[in-house]
Amino acid sequence: MGYIYREAAAGCHVVAMPYPGRGHINPMMELCKSLVRRKDDIRVTFVVTEEWLSFIGSDPKPDQISFSTIPNVVPSELVRASNMLEFFEALMTNMEAPFERFLDHLVQRPAVIIADTYLLWAVRVGNRKNIPVASFWPMSVNVFLMFHYLDLLRENGQFVVDLLERGYERADYIPGVSSTSLVDFPSFINGSSPYMLGRIVEVFSWVPKAQYLLFPSIYELEPQTIDAIKAGFSFPVYTVGPSIPYSKLEDGSHTITAHGDIDYLRWLDDQPSKSVLYISMGSFLSFSSAQMDEIAGGLHDSGVRYLWVARGETSRLKEVCGDKGLVVPWCDQLRVLCHPSVGGFWTHCGWNSVREGIFAGVPFLTYPISADQRPNSKLIVEDWKVGWRVEKEYRVENLVRREEIGGLVRDFMDLDSNEGKEMRRRVKGFQEICQQAISKDGSSETNIKSFIREISIGHLSCS
Repeated sequence: MGYIYREAAAGCHVVAMPYPGRGHINPMMELCKSLVRRKDDIRVTFVVTEEWLSFIGSDPKPDQISFSTIPNVVPSELVRASNMLEFFEALMTNMEAPFERFLDHLVQRPAVIIADTYLLWAVRVGNRKNIPVASFWPMSVNVFLMFHYLDLLRENGQFVVDLLERGYERADYIPGVSSTSLVDFPSFINGSSPYMLGRIVEVFSWVPKAQYLLFPSIYELEPQTIDAIKAGFSFPVYTVGPSIPYSKLEDGSHTITAHGDIDYLRWLDDQPSKSVLYISMGSFLSFSSAQMDEIAGGLHDSGVRYLWVARGETSRLKEVCGDKGLVVPWCDQLRVLCHPSVGGFWTHCGWNSVREGIFAGVPFLTYPISADQRPNSKLIVEDWKVGWRVEKEYRVENLVRREEIGGLVRDFMDLDSNEGKEMRRRVKGFQEICQQAISKDGSSETNIKSFIREISIGHLSCS
């Protein structure tokens, strides 16, 4: 297969190059939609692999955004989780040349390349061609700083440690990051994957060579961390979040809500206010079947209403869970979280899901799996105080049993408990922060407009 060149029409041309994964593509696409909504003559060419075009090519998007492709030079998304090292190596070594060839075929020079931070070669290509690059970090600002200051962990003797022995030691010396247990740092710091750790260090060495740094966060959610980053970099740093599809809630657009004979939104309409626990473990990594059975048994024992998104295991889990809820293979997550009958969110703590839960004003049960999810869980539970942990202590193999889960879920969904009332009050405050940030003079709205002005400099068609 070759390339598909569907270059954006004349105007201020933005090239977007996301990391080929759902949790990276979605927030970058939302950012691009935000840009074109605010400036009619911005045109975006969104570059994906041929495989990813087959996944998202028919998704609704503004006319100002067009897709172009590069060949499938990385392992398929369908097998990515089974060998992340092979995938990441291909990501780092195989995509640069086809992306540069794509740029060489463009008629209109881009005003900027927005590239996922992990795609360090995009900064290299942009610098070679004298095209500004905006590095887009799709995770929390908190996690960015943890990676950026890895040397401080090394200097303090807390780098590559046995988390079972030393996981509850705390690090309180990273600029902008509150005191954090080592077990709540990104999973790579335990030395389990020296290759990934080395590559991440390489990625961060290229960040200062970009011309902008963008975060799909909101300043008021992570003010100390963002201030620390702004103090450490000489180029513009913008929080442009929440970078979630909230506009579809405003314009009334709907997605398919029925799977088989189940219309989950209609089912939610029939449930009492704040009575349903929404459960989703993300779109990539997953728990063992044994742990899923324990979760299902705990839900059954709790007697709590639930809506559970479980890819590929819906029938089996439904048999264990009982008849108090639904198990579906997919749902429109943001629409579900914003539904008045939903009163809690059991999440793996992927950053996209965290931002959607905060936007919806729903408290969290956190059950992180890997990568950035443990620090996100810590942010929710310790810093924001808008959630509880499912796993009370660090474990390697041991399951969280149904007895623990049943009691925890029952207590979490008790709307009359003082602790629950305080948690829900706090999360509503964060929801208001999100609403303010995207309002006319809000922080994210102001930052997006500032970024547009920046990329317009010297580009008359965008002025």
